[in-house]
Amino acid sequence: MALKRVHLKVYGLVQGVGFRWFTERKAKEIGVNGWVKNLWDGSVEIVAEGDEEDLKVFIEEIKKGPPLSRVDKIEERWEDYRGEFDGFEIRF
Repeated sequence: MALKRVHLKVYGLVQGVGFRWFTERKAKEIGVNGWVKNLWDGSVEIVAEGDEEDLKVFIEEIKKGPPLSRVDKIEERWEDYRGEFDGFEIRF
């Protein structure tokens, strides 16, 4: 089991369509920790930690998004695991 951290920035129709709640639900289902929040430029930022394989599954779900969303692009930055989260939350 390789613990990693990934920082994502998601572009497209990702605000006002339940994207943060979708992300939180998927993170909890898959078992990754971190947070998600809307950014001023219309994108969504996500920081997630967990097993590398679980994070890859999580990213595939993020690419799909909820039914009303449209994901055009995801910037992905892998980092060292820090272990700073106890669950997954929506930040405002």
